[in-house]
Amino acid sequence: MSVSYLFEPLTLLHGPAMRNRFMLAPLTNQQSELDGRASEFDLEWFRQLSQGGYGLLTTCASHVEAGGIAFARQLGIFDDAQLPGLTEIARLIREGGGLSAVQLHHAGHRAAPVLGGIPSPASDRTLPGVKALTTQEVERIRDSFIAAAKRAEKAGFDGVALHGAFGWILLEFMSPLLNDRTDKYGGSLENRARLTIEIMEGIRAACGPDFQIGWRLSVERYGLVLEELREIAATIFDRELIDYLDLALWDTTQVVQEGVFAGRKMLSLFTEIARKGVRLGVAGKIWTAQHAAEILDEGADFVIVGRPAILERDYPLRVQADPFHKSPGLPTTGEYLRQGGLSERFIRHLRGWDYFFVPGSV
Repeated sequence: MSVSYLFEPLTLLHGPAMRNRFMLAPLTNQQSELDGRASEFDLEWFRQLSQGGYGLLTTCASHVEAGGIAFARQLGIFDDAQLPGLTEIARLIREGGGLSAVQLHHAGHRAAPVLGGIPSPASDRTLPGVKALTTQEVERIRDSFIAAAKRAEKAGFDGVALHGAFGWILLEFMSPLLNDRTDKYGGSLENRARLTIEIMEGIRAACGPDFQIGWRLSVERYGLVLEELREIAATIFDRELIDYLDLALWDTTQVVQEGVFAGRKMLSLFTEIARKGVRLGVAGKIWTAQHAAEILDEGADFVIVGRPAILERDYPLRVQADPFHKSPGLPTTGEYLRQGGLSERFIRHLRGWDYFFVPGSV
């Protein structure tokens, strides 16, 4: 498929269409204020990105309860005091021509007590000495996700994206390893997926008819069963509960190493599912224009870029100008990022990944 197809509009089940096939990945950056309000650094980040040509821009993981915090300086969406900053982010994105979404997040058992987080496991056995959430507490968290979506709508965002990846609470409940509950949120696959589906249903009922819902899903680690994830994805597609799935792979070219799907490309296991009007995007090492086009050839509807966007805020525009464009790639230097306008807070966050920087360059 030609690179030019990446710049064709993409309709969604609800609300306006994406102007092209590029979505900004939800990038943790730890540059908000300590109380979860958007900082001047958040606003500058989105000011730059809003001019970068993306079809859809998603915020970093934004916690829906104060006790669900995972990172220092994490963006919050659990209090109306956070609305002014969120409203400004939505305005910046809208003026730049892209769609906007807040990624809704709760850390679950990985909530950080040192930051005021309250570890909230699905199972008694996950954390020594920490009891599993009661049924009523699970329902409270469900309602907090829905309330956060209403807050995002009030702030002017086009939608929200549920963080159902990387072991956070929604994926935790999906896992037969991390969820051994005996109430309606545990046991069968249907019950383990209930929290995610009730949040989707609740947001659809609480928000307007044009409000968009995305869902980020990862498929590795945390005791996950690939066959189960495909099954629940198929159910969500068939019921058209979401507008798009953000499939978070470490590498879009990865091959399944074991089990009944061994030898198959991971992406193909999801592109082959009938998805009605739901759109499928994929993230994972999309460094070149040609690779992005190939992903559409393989059946995805759009591509999701993270690290290339950190290196080049206007990555889609560069691809549009040059069908052979290639990201500068990693490792990089702190000076390169500073010259590009990245804040010291963001750079400090990136130091957590050894592969990101040339040694001694930060």
